Amino acid sequence: MKGSIVVLEKDPRLALSLAGSLRREFSCVQVTTSEEDLRAKIRRDSSGAVVFSIESGRLSDVSILHAEFPLLPIICTHRVPDEDMWMAALGAGATDVCAVNDVRGILDAVLRSVEALKAA
Repeated sequence: MKGSIVVLEKDPRLALSLAGSLRREFSCVQVTTSEEDLRAKIRRDSSGAVVFSIESGRLSDVSILHAEFPLLPIICTHRVPDEDMWMAALGAGATDVCAVNDVRGILDAVLRSVEALKAA
């Protein structure tokens, strides 16, 4: 799949793992640790999706990001997501929530979201 994706993750190990998996599907994968840089990368590269660590940012930031880029799929990650967190993230505008160590699940959620957006 062609396209660009941005990963917001402060843990370098997790960021590298996610980026490595996503590079198999996306032509451009960028990693950042700041929300300001995340927004700049989205604007500059017309990113097709975002992987957003809830531990690196806040759900209110997801809501702001969704308001700013309403068609952008936002996949949230957390070490131990639970149902309440999942519901809150969806309410904030996230497309899905995955455990941060579930790289395959994150990749599947991103691909599903991007394909759904193309079909719409």
